[in-house]
Amino acid sequence: MRAPMVFLAMMMAGVLIAGEAIAADPPKKGPYFASLAPSRARMRSGPGRTYPATWLYVRADLPVRVVDSFQDWRKVEDPAGVQGWMQGKMVSQRRTALVQGEVADLREKPAAGAKVVWRAEPGVVGRISQCGGGWCRFDVTGRAGFVETGHLWGVSPEETLP
Repeated sequence: MRAPMVFLAMMMAGVLIAGEAIAADPPKKGPYFASLAPSRARMRSGPGRTYPATWLYVRADLPVRVVDSFQDWRKVEDPAGVQGWMQGKMVSQRRTALVQGEVADLREKPAAGAKVVWRAEPGVVGRISQCGGGWCRFDVTGRAGFVETGHLWGVSPEETLP
């Protein structure tokens, strides 16, 4: 009898902690770039579970642009320009970008003449950091280099990131 009560108390504490974490991270004012948190996320035609699903994304870290919010729902735009609503917990503040256009050179330093250390094909998703001056550090599962922001969807050319 004691074990179920301890388990129930632990579950309640976990719910309270998760609730505090969600409440501590209020939605930003849009538009801003973010990414998909889970490996499966549904986009809906409106801000609620009663609205029909229009897309099922099966790619964690896919960059999205948040253009609006309503309660715990975020209206997002994907790299193809498709817009719809997702629950807030499906959207992560983790910054990622998608290579667009042609093959992107990942350089050792943020300079056009710097040594090319890797190359990424269009559609490759990676995490970004150290953005400034038209360059971002782009990391694809440990293979990293600096890419010009013009080759990436998920970051504005004038944006700076630590």
